[in-house]
Amino acid sequence: MVKNIMTARRAVLGILATAAVPALGACGAEETKSPKHRSTRAVQAAAVSPARPADASSVIMIIRHAEKPTGSGAPDGVTDQGKKDSESLTVQGWTRAGALISLFAPRTAGGAAAPVPTGLTRPATVYAADPTTGGSKRPAETATPLTAALGLTLDTRYAKGDEAGLAAALLATSGPQLVAWEHESIAAILAGLGTITPAPPTDWPDNRFDVVWVLTADGTGWRFTQVPQMLLAGDSPHPIS
Repeated sequence: MVKNIMTARRAVLGILATAAVPALGACGAEETKSPKHRSTRAVQAAAVSPARPADASSVIMIIRHAEKPTGSGAPDGVTDQGKKDSESLTVQGWTRAGALISLFAPRTAGGAAAPVPTGLTRPATVYAADPTTGGSKRPAETATPLTAALGLTLDTRYAKGDEAGLAAALLATSGPQLVAWEHESIAAILAGLGTITPAPPTDWPDNRFDVVWVLTADGTGWRFTQVPQMLLAGDSPHPIS
């Protein structure tokens, strides 16, 4: 791995890669109160000249956390124990979290691994924002059922605001990876990854919890696609425009 990173760094020596992605829209009233959403580290991520992807097998899939409280009454957020909690998913959000298993870790009736939908890959590493730093628990809650089904340990080393650190970890890891994050900070993750073609949308609508952003290593950059989840009633078959 170290050798791969050193080789990648030599390959881009002297090249300044700028791929700052415009900040995505706010995630809702409770997530837009604080200026921490444009944290120092998030802004620094856009100024980093990242290394090239580790190798051609690298795939990064990014999802927004599942459904959240609206901040105006029901539906309420609840923990996995059923206790009311404004920083947790709603019942529909927990339903989506469980349904992600059929998207990223499908099984046959006999229990054997089944093919994932076209455009996606069964992840070997799963990241979510650290839920213990005073922020939302929703990204970790969204990814927990899936990581259990995959037999993986959820990686929560990076908190919201440390998108630069997460981007560096993604670049240093080969193979398929999945990230569950708060969507207004996803732009800072993308900004630390290098050139992305075509450019991702500049806004993530507040009512969209049903799409996967996929980045596939392509030369010295990434090829961007979107895969609608189509897991719950009301999910849109259309990508974010």
